Amino acid sequence: MKGNQEEYRLKFFLDHEYVRRECKVCRTPFWSEDKTRDNCADIPCSDYYFLDMKEGSLNWSVDEARSKFLDFFKRNGHEIIQPKPVLARWREDLYLTIASIVDFQPYITSGISPPPANPLVISQPCIRMDDVDNVGITFGRHLTTFEMGGHHAFNYPDKFLYWKDQTVDYAKEFFTKEMKIPEELLNFKESWWEGGGNAGPSFEVTVGGLELATLVFMQYEIRGEEYVPLKLKIVDTGYGIERLAWFTQKTPTAFHAIYSYLLDTFFDKLGLPKVDPELLKVASRLAGRIDPDVPTTIQEHREQVAKTMGFDVKTVNEELTRAARVFQVLDHTKTIALMLGDGLVPSSAGEGYLGRLLIRRTLRTLKLLNVDVRLSELVNMQVEFWGKHFTQLLRNRDYILDAVNLEQEKFREVLGKMESAISSLSKRKVGMEDLIQLYDSQGIPPDLLGEEMKARGISIEIPHNFYSIVAKRHQSAPVKKEWDATKLPPEIVDQVKDLQPTEKLYYADQYARVFEGEVVKSLGKYLVLNKTVFYPEGGGQLGDQGWIFVKGERVKVVDTQKVNDVIVHLLEKEIQLSQGERVKGEIDWIRRFRMMRHHTGTHVILAAAKKLLGDHVWQAGAEKTPEKARLDITHHRNLSREEIKRLEQMANMVIDDRRPVTPFEINRTEAESKYGVSIYEGGVPNKATIRLLEIKDWDIESCGGTHVSNTADIGGIKIVNVDRIQDGIIRLEYVAGDVISSYAGSLEEKIEGLARRLETSSSQIESRVEKLVEENEKMRELMSFYRRQFLEGLEKNVEVKSVGNVKLVILPTLRDSELEREAMKRLTSGNGTIVVHIGHVNGRLQVDIGTSKDINVTHIVGELMKSGGKGGGKGTFGSVMMEKGSREEVIDIVERAIKRGNT
Repeated sequence: MKGNQEEYRLKFFLDHEYVRRECKVCRTPFWSEDKTRDNCADIPCSDYYFLDMKEGSLNWSVDEARSKFLDFFKRNGHEIIQPKPVLARWREDLYLTIASIVDFQPYITSGISPPPANPLVISQPCIRMDDVDNVGITFGRHLTTFEMGGHHAFNYPDKFLYWKDQTVDYAKEFFTKEMKIPEELLNFKESWWEGGGNAGPSFEVTVGGLELATLVFMQYEIRGEEYVPLKLKIVDTGYGIERLAWFTQKTPTAFHAIYSYLLDTFFDKLGLPKVDPELLKVASRLAGRIDPDVPTTIQEHREQVAKTMGFDVKTVNEELTRAARVFQVLDHTKTIALMLGDGLVPSSAGEGYLGRLLIRRTLRTLKLLNVDVRLSELVNMQVEFWGKHFTQLLRNRDYILDAVNLEQEKFREVLGKMESAISSLSKRKVGMEDLIQLYDSQGIPPDLLGEEMKARGISIEIPHNFYSIVAKRHQSAPVKKEWDATKLPPEIVDQVKDLQPTEKLYYADQYARVFEGEVVKSLGKYLVLNKTVFYPEGGGQLGDQGWIFVKGERVKVVDTQKVNDVIVHLLEKEIQLSQGERVKGEIDWIRRFRMMRHHTGTHVILAAAKKLLGDHVWQAGAEKTPEKARLDITHHRNLSREEIKRLEQMANMVIDDRRPVTPFEINRTEAESKYGVSIYEGGVPNKATIRLLEIKDWDIESCGGTHVSNTADIGGIKIVNVDRIQDGIIRLEYVAGDVISSYAGSLEEKIEGLARRLETSSSQIESRVEKLVEENEKMRELMSFYRRQFLEGLEKNVEVKSVGNVKLVILPTLRDSELEREAMKRLTSGNGTIVVHIGHVNGRLQVDIGTSKDINVTHIVGELMKSGGKGGGKGTFGSVMMEKGSREEVIDIVERAIKRGNT
């Protein structure tokens, strides 16, 4: 869709005598006070001629550009709002904050919740990975991280603030008064914007070839192919803070303007010569001609630069390639710092995947630059440079640097897998999906793989935008429907989803056990009442069980589920009830109370983990059952025994301190303003009013579960297991309250069982184990002595045959695998030797074959398998299990294989 001409014909333009013209290059309409202009002043229709303009030369840093922007709109009635993290954790469909409007989608933009202020202004750090491969090549047009200055107005049907004319007027005032740009240089290019499920007409504000802002008028919701008018009309503007700084400084590239002295510091740290500023300025001026989607335009651009400067193309290529790679490292290290500073944990999934992708792309670029430097040192320089404004970088510096160091170690391991990757690809054509699969499964960068394969005479085609393609595949999460996780049959969901919400008595009194209610819907085993104390499964907590009492009968409730706000009781058997009929219900209190303890304990442990390990800890999953609870947290390293012990101590300290546990409801906008987005640790509720749970002076988090009213009621917590279940995810399992006693009892049983096996008492088991360890160590020493004795007389204990020009050595049957390996290693140290060991395993013969380096074992293994064996081997070792045959028959098969001469 695109707006019609009337959408853009503003009173402002007519009153200020702007004319609507069509760009002679791109044919896009634009408005300008300059009646002679025939160009939209945007790339690729124009070069970056702002670099040669004297107008607007104010030399603003990024900090100054941000302050000037915010202060201007504050003076014009907008309240300054603090930015959100670069990780969009208030959104379940998006991993990264890609624009300032993302802060207000979907609940504010849809009218469900009020904005934090109206109108408002914000400078929001954003991360976009879509164009990651273009960073540096276009000299600042593309960045992975940037600040979007946005002034926003939310116009309600009953409260209208301002719309298109005022928005354009604000832009004119800011650019002419604050940036000292003559009005006749401003151009408002007609455009259309879509994002986050919304759409509307927009103007791109261009000056001297550079787009400085986009003014969006959000007025539609996109539903499939339909554009449905929104109840709200939203002013959504995006001013490029870094571009404002570049425009005022007119430095050779945007990177000079953004990073100031840090740019030269990076060149020095990397040990690379700096690039001629005049060459960079010419390259930047002509950079609008680069279309990264058409790689040939990069070379054409460099040829034009060479011609303009009077340099040879080879020199220009070398200089601009080096510059682009340093710019990439500069840009990426800032983005890495911001991601990690806001809590990203590198991993193989979700937001962690995007963080790892950028870290590995940076390491790959450093390798292409042929420099040996710790990435953490470069990231630390970004922390120092930006820490004054982004204080989370300084606060979380230790974690940021530790995580980067760990990722660099892992990357070295990845490069060690290159040889095996080449072997797997060398005999077939390599396609895009092969490269993505190798990157996803093993982390191998395709360009480095390509270089290694090229050195071996194998050529592969690598897409120029490989990392952008991969990033796009992983930048968003699938959106789940409200009832996706229910265990109810689809036909039951359809019949109950539109019923009136069930009154939740378990929130009125979480200790309530019995109630009376009326039947709303009776569907055999599925019962809906107008009210209930039964908690439905959700938030990792199992649904309640208990009993329904009706017509003198007691019917078991085996589970409780929820569809939207309708609670469904699953009965043990079918019953027939009439609508409006009254019933009594009672929950299984012991079961519920144990889950309340475990659920509240989860909040206690999560807060303890964040305090102990760092702000990067985030809930990645949880489950609360009567028997135990588990909490999955994001963390980059395995937990030490001391950390586990400390977590447990912190949790029990809070329990012993008898802290009140208070649930309360609050508007989500107010909740975010007061407590931040960490309230969404357990998920993002789909409501304007959300339920928070506060543990006094410890934790505040959104949660719909049932909890004890005081931490003392948890009774105690014991962590029973800690596992690293996947890259970047640690699973904690624990028990609370009376379940600790059951856990202790099971441990006692295990200890007593071990004591019986060790023929001692449970009280003496420690000393008995110590004695066994001593005896075992002596036995190991004795075994080592016997092995040495055997190996010294090895030639006397083996059968040797000459088969052609090969020495066939047959070991006696050994029951010591370590001795067998050492014997094979010794006997095959020379050339022309094959060693065979034949052992007995469950009535079958296991044949191990070792060869010297000049003989390949494959043919012998093949002959054994032809005779009914199962196994395999390559190189100098093979192992085959023979289903039938004798020792002599096996040796005969080996001899025949050798005689054929194909070994």
